[in-house]
Amino acid sequence: MAPSAVSPSLTPQSNNDPALPLISLSPLIDGNRSSKQSTASSLLSALETSGFLYLTDSPIPPSLLTRVYALSENFFKRSIDEKNSLAWTGPRSNKGYSGIGQEKVSLGMSKEEVAKGKGGDGEDQKESFEIGRDNEERYPNQWPEGDNEFKEVMLEFFERCKQLHAKVMECIALALKLDPDFFVDFFRQGDNTLRLLHYPAVPPTAFTNGRVRAGLHSDYGSITFLFQDSRGGLQVERQGGGFVDVTPIEGTIVMNAGDLLSRWSNGLIRSTRHRVVEPPLKLAREEQAGYPPRYSVAYFCNPDFDKTIEALPGTWENCVEGKKWEPVNSGDYLRQRLSATY
Repeated sequence: MAPSAVSPSLTPQSNNDPALPLISLSPLIDGNRSSKQSTASSLLSALETSGFLYLTDSPIPPSLLTRVYALSENFFKRSIDEKNSLAWTGPRSNKGYSGIGQEKVSLGMSKEEVAKGKGGDGEDQKESFEIGRDNEERYPNQWPEGDNEFKEVMLEFFERCKQLHAKVMECIALALKLDPDFFVDFFRQGDNTLRLLHYPAVPPTAFTNGRVRAGLHSDYGSITFLFQDSRGGLQVERQGGGFVDVTPIEGTIVMNAGDLLSRWSNGLIRSTRHRVVEPPLKLAREEQAGYPPRYSVAYFCNPDFDKTIEALPGTWENCVEGKKWEPVNSGDYLRQRLSATY
């Protein structure tokens, strides 16, 4: 589960579509200008075509991710009363614990649209814990009492992911022929979210009538880093219909673009819709016992909440439609989407 070096020749296998690309992070960390530019072009191509890719050769220590997973699993084993004492309180803070069915991920922009879109799918089969930057006085993080290790490890992981985000945005700037530091001022505060996710064990009948672990949706911000366990279940919507299985590959990070990056690029970059389903039961004992639990860790990267997002230079001047979206405030957009799904 922890990131490690993975050969670019490895390709994830899917039953219904070509593999998503694997891109090494090594040139972004210690490569020269030429290798960075080559990596930037490959990354942009992946974001334009599928919106999803695998990152290899992560600078995040495997031992740190191992600790994050262990502490996350221990957190979700706490009593419901303990977890509810750290409850998510609203979209402005977007921090704390959300129980099963509390969040209803969807494509809707309002509660009414979300309710209509969910239809008969039922509630999402997951619980989560959100952590943001730790220097917000108005909206502090909610930490389990007396668990200093949990706080220290999660904040270290948060910072490591923030640093990786900066490297990736530098890469995207290069690919778009912008100054490498173009995005720096948009991400100084680090208004990002680290989300721990637990999909509990459920009986064999849990996913009848089209129910899923997490419904079809797009992410809201700039990019997302996903660290997934070996169970799998993430699926990406194909442009021509149907879904691609994002098969877990040890030592990789799944990365995808969000809505605000798509708007920023004037639609050049795809914010691809995706969902989490339960893979088929593989063993006879599973058919008797049901589906085992699934754990993942997502890091949602966002432009700072006081920033305005509008089409980047070079993305709209030669476009027949011009700028496809009106400028939008990052914080307002994210709060609107969160308000609709809780």
